[in-house]
Amino acid sequence: MERVGRYEIHKVGNETYGTYIPVTLPIPLDLEAIYPALERAMLAIAKLNEVTHLVPNLSLFLYMYIRKEAVLSSQIEGTQSSLNDLVLFENDQNFEVSEEDVAAVSNCVKALTHGIDRLRNGFVLSLRLLREIHRILLEGTRGEFCLPGEFRRSQNWIGGSRPGNAFFVPPAPDDMLDALDNFEKYLHDETTPVLIRTAIAHLQFETIHPFLDGNGRMGRLLISLMLCNFGILDEPILYLSLYFKENRREYYALLNQVREHGNWEDWLKFFLNGVASVADDAVDVIRAINALFAKCKTKINALGRSRFSCLQVLEYAKKIPQVSADVIAKELKLSAPTIRVALKTLESIGIFKEISGKKRDKIYVFRRYLDLLS
Repeated sequence: MERVGRYEIHKVGNETYGTYIPVTLPIPLDLEAIYPALERAMLAIAKLNEVTHLVPNLSLFLYMYIRKEAVLSSQIEGTQSSLNDLVLFENDQNFEVSEEDVAAVSNCVKALTHGIDRLRNGFVLSLRLLREIHRILLEGTRGEFCLPGEFRRSQNWIGGSRPGNAFFVPPAPDDMLDALDNFEKYLHDETTPVLIRTAIAHLQFETIHPFLDGNGRMGRLLISLMLCNFGILDEPILYLSLYFKENRREYYALLNQVREHGNWEDWLKFFLNGVASVADDAVDVIRAINALFAKCKTKINALGRSRFSCLQVLEYAKKIPQVSADVIAKELKLSAPTIRVALKTLESIGIFKEISGKKRDKIYVFRRYLDLLS
């Protein structure tokens, strides 16, 4: 069986270029070379699954963690939105970057949530589902004119101004459809361990590049969908965007080595090492957040009667870490003076920090929590 794809040569006018036709999956692998990295990744994920169930409010943690991933994945594509901007946008509060940027990140959250919900309700991981997710991802953004929810019908390329001077040219539309058919079948190839299959599927998706826009984000979403769908993760809580971002040069070099030389084992070790590293980091974050919440609650319980309103404000800030008195008063149905006293109290005991510098309409941030998430 082949391990390397091939080029199909095209001539347009005076220019000649080659479109890359990826190898047919599955491929033969040296599993012995990969096994140590696979074992470490599986152990790290097992620990993450175990610790996840110790989170006091798992739905809240997932709410924030999924948004953290959406921010990182979108930043790779050039958006400027922060986690705080996204949370403020979703709760109809003022944020600091362009609405288009933060809307693109919000779509990332909606797309992943849609995909996970569909899979949990029995829908098959398929090209149809990926098209659904893609439509949500691009809706109302710069990519809304790039056939949201549809595979491309024209040639695209990566780098350069045209196929003839591009860094990489994916398969032509007809060849792309054949590659996608093979890709869809491979998603369910039970002869390959799920983590290895996920790593290969991610690379194959990026090589096929089936959409006119959003391929990078879709390829990263695919990782979460596969790990949850095939029972590796109990919850969508492991994301590789930060790892890919921090190791961007190696990531792209390995993609190219696979395409040109069939060096799948080095790519797989890179991917699996990333899974282990990110899982370990997630465990540390979960433990740190649990400890932070416990410490904050201990401080608040030592207060007098004001502890009741302070605890309510703290619970609200776990979902929206940047707050103001008027907004919280409206949400919690308490008086604005009561909330202002609670915010000042929480600042005095080192839980919140006032960041606006204003005499009125002060803004407070749950800085330690936001730092842990970010």
